[in-house]
Amino acid sequence: MSNLEPGTSDLPVRGAIASPKAARRWRVPDGLGFVLPLVLAILWELLVRQGLVSGRLLPPPSRIAATLAELAQGGELLRHIIATSARVFSGFALGVLAGTLLGALSGYSTLTRRLVDPTLQGLRAVPSIAWVPLFILWFGIFEASKVALIAVGVFFPVYLGIMGAILGIDRKIVEVGRVFRLTPFALVRRILLPAILPSFVLALRGGLGLGWMFVVAAEFMGASEGLGYLLVDGQQLGKPDQIVAAILLFAVLGKITDGLLSALFAPLLRWQDVYAGGA
Repeated sequence: MSNLEPGTSDLPVRGAIASPKAARRWRVPDGLGFVLPLVLAILWELLVRQGLVSGRLLPPPSRIAATLAELAQGGELLRHIIATSARVFSGFALGVLAGTLLGALSGYSTLTRRLVDPTLQGLRAVPSIAWVPLFILWFGIFEASKVALIAVGVFFPVYLGIMGAILGIDRKIVEVGRVFRLTPFALVRRILLPAILPSFVLALRGGLGLGWMFVVAAEFMGASEGLGYLLVDGQQLGKPDQIVAAILLFAVLGKITDGLLSALFAPLLRWQDVYAGGA
């Protein structure tokens, strides 16, 4: 005889929350994201080898790997990767600095926001390639113009992320800090910064992604090295394997840097108790 009170049942409740042990058992593997590109690559390789499709315009993975190996033998590939990465990181640093400062000012000050935000929103709609002639006139065709173009791409998502995060802070949280008589510095450190940090990290990741996109347009401006140069060189010489190899390198480098950025800020976001998604 069950000792449960009337109206209760000793059967498990449907939809009950699984135990931590069960949750760990059904955890999605971290390497699952490699399955799809690997399957597509194998499938395309098999289709080309069987003669079912032509690999002339879209080379199979074996030809792309051979092209990468050929470029890597003399150190040419590493030189292009270093040149592009240096431009992206330089532009990223400048864009983050400017976007953070202006975003914080616009979010904190209504006067600043009404003064500068309409202009920045208009400039945000300008295509990246439209800045190229102007930057060449201002900075020449050397590194300064390329870094400036990348910084423009990074600036806008960081600016919008910071401004939106500040404007979205719950007023009650700020009032609690004032009730406890926190100093302005303590209010910023203990309340405002933790409140905007998740949005700031997302803005940084978005800016970094645009930085890798804008570097292609930047390296179209007379670059003699870089992955963008490999794209142009492959297009002019009719080398689709080199073009696809450069595109894949952009994807890999973008993913690696995004992962490093997320890992860098992960210790600062451990306090979050958020929904991480189901299986």
